[in-house]
Amino acid sequence: MKKFTQRFLRDNKGVTAIEYGLIAGLIALAIVGAVNGLSTELSSVFTSITNAVSGGKSS
Repeated sequence: MKKFTQRFLRDNKGVTAIEYGLIAGLIALAIVGAVNGLSTELSSVFTSITNAVSGGKSS
């Protein structure tokens, strides 16, 4: 039992997986934040394009 406990405490594989998971989560949060920041700007650009295209047509 003592050898098992010592081996368990020296094993770093689980710690590395948790660190990679945290890094992936932070990257995902950064991407979501960037997309949310750009969404209003993109919406206004597409609205102005739609207005320009529909305003140019004769009804």
